[in-house]
Amino acid sequence: MEYFENELCVTYEELTSGNDPVISGATLRQNIKRGNIRRAQRGGGEGSYALIIYSSLPEKYKIRFVERKGDPEQILKQQRMRDRVKTDDKARSFYEDYRYEMNGVETGLSDKLKAEYTLNASVLNALIYDLEDKTTSRKMLGNSLATLWENVAATSENLRDIYHHTLPENQARLREKIRRYKKEGYISLISGKVGNKSTVKIIPEMGRQLIALRRSRVPVYNYAQIFDEINRIALEKDWKPLKSKRSMVQWFERPEIEPLWYDAVFGELAAHQRYGRKHKTKLPDRRDTLWYGDGTKLNLYYRDEEGKIRTTMVYEVIDAYSEVLLGYYISDHENFEAQYNAYRMAIQVSGHKPFEIVHDNQGGHKRLEKEKDSKEVGFFDLICHIHRPTAPYSGQSKTIESIFGRFQSQELHKDWRFTGMNITATKAESRPNLEFIEENKDRLFTLDELKAHYAEARRAWNASPHPATGIPRIEMYEKSENEETDVVTVHDMVDIFWIWAKRPATFTDQGIQITIGKLKKPYEVFSAPGEPDHEWRRKNTYRKFYVKYDPNDLRSIRLYWKDNAGQLRFERVAEPYMVVHRAIQDQMEGEAEFIRREQEANIRDRIERQVIVKEIEYAYGVAPEQNGLSTPKLKGVTKEVQREIDRRTRKYSRDPEEIQLGRTTKKASLMTWDQLKENNEVDYRKVAGKL
Repeated sequence: MEYFENELCVTYEELTSGNDPVISGATLRQNIKRGNIRRAQRGGGEGSYALIIYSSLPEKYKIRFVERKGDPEQILKQQRMRDRVKTDDKARSFYEDYRYEMNGVETGLSDKLKAEYTLNASVLNALIYDLEDKTTSRKMLGNSLATLWENVAATSENLRDIYHHTLPENQARLREKIRRYKKEGYISLISGKVGNKSTVKIIPEMGRQLIALRRSRVPVYNYAQIFDEINRIALEKDWKPLKSKRSMVQWFERPEIEPLWYDAVFGELAAHQRYGRKHKTKLPDRRDTLWYGDGTKLNLYYRDEEGKIRTTMVYEVIDAYSEVLLGYYISDHENFEAQYNAYRMAIQVSGHKPFEIVHDNQGGHKRLEKEKDSKEVGFFDLICHIHRPTAPYSGQSKTIESIFGRFQSQELHKDWRFTGMNITATKAESRPNLEFIEENKDRLFTLDELKAHYAEARRAWNASPHPATGIPRIEMYEKSENEETDVVTVHDMVDIFWIWAKRPATFTDQGIQITIGKLKKPYEVFSAPGEPDHEWRRKNTYRKFYVKYDPNDLRSIRLYWKDNAGQLRFERVAEPYMVVHRAIQDQMEGEAEFIRREQEANIRDRIERQVIVKEIEYAYGVAPEQNGLSTPKLKGVTKEVQREIDRRTRKYSRDPEEIQLGRTTKKASLMTWDQLKENNEVDYRKVAGKL
């Protein structure tokens, strides 16, 4: 609806739209055609719409319009009034920032007052504009000042019907309010009751005294004693005494007051945990983005070898995305061994390196980190991109504690051997029935049974639905992909989980021996399964090697040597030294054959050494035979072995001239058939061999 050429008009849509229109479109068009209803404007063009003169509508249609839409005169009047009042954003900002003292504490206006004062300022702006406009008109038309203010007051009341402002109804008071507003601005609208000092019951000096009493440790006061003491002090210092202990307690509990005494009563750590800002975090949306590692009590009782009731620890590694328990290790201590084995299992189960690991601050983790000033890469640096400890004394920041708590309550709690939750737990069902456990201690798990039961509980947890998705945790994990994590290779497993022996060892005639824990284990190098590599031995016996081994699999070790630049270079894999029974009766199948082969191999080694050294001796003229002496025969070998040595080294006993190729072929070419004895046939293969 709108005014068109001073005629109040309604639109075609306002009359015909809806399930119950004022008049149907067909009836309206028919009445317009007959001239019963007049049209001020035809519709049809872009931005053009049909306007129907309201006064031309038959009375029944006017009644229907008012029932459905309201009185158009009033609606338009209110619309014009609304158009005159624009929200004052500067006023809103002023009242948002305004501060005053209430009960000794600086505070801001309530939202209700902010909205009220902003509205009043916006209405006053419209009234002042209207006043200035009508002042100009008054001078031209000769209207009185009284008439002018009557019009302003009437406008104010019309706006009150629309906006419900709280400006004065009285004309004189409204006039004074406008005057003050024009002079003082926004602050003039703030009620004098706001920030009234008479409402302050605890002045700042008394407040500091109250805080001191609450923090006092010598003596320690309860609230009743503080109330009595502060009123005694108030009489001395001419303060207004407190009338209500309850009001005093409420004052102590106010958010701005409580932090000033909380640490003295409950401890600084408790205060930090209560007031320190906590991050609002979102858990990862894919696997291996974040792993948590932490050691905790394994909440099941077991019976040790002496029949005593015991508990133990478990170190768990958990994927934050799926809540899958990836790796663990059960031991009595949260040490390096437990952490190492738990992370190793997690890597093996995952097949990937995590992007980030968060762990606690227990001592064992220091061995997993890179040592200060060390060139060696730390354990954590090998298995993830980022690793960090949780903030000290901020257990609530570790998701693993929440996950493990639910794991205990949902899975471990099912067994009667459950130790109960943390002693701080308040629920009765979180505590064990110690009488029952003591009565049935003979039926407690052994340690091995405990480990088996725990493994089964972990499988049940991993197979159960994730609380957020309803999908089994292990299924969530296996179906998820993380393109930014690396697949773990065999070489990675060696680099990450194999450990260097504390000191280098020498490979001797009895192999190489390393000490793991208190156990000494000998190893040797093989050319094939069950076949010691004698060729390698000939070159490396009594060479010093650096040894790397897998503490969980001692079936092989890796040997390294250090070059002149101090760099370690891989040599060979060594396996446990072959052990044979000394007594023939004790020998297993194949042992005798192995002993025989090794004896032969040792003989071959002796032969090869003799051949090599003889060649060197004769090449440099130091052979005993070149100097009128003889080389001793080998001891402990058969005549056949000695003959082989003699055959392979006999060339060195001849005149050097005779073994030259040219002379040998020449000699052969000068021979005649009659010089051959008995057999006149020449074996060209043998001749060629000699050449």
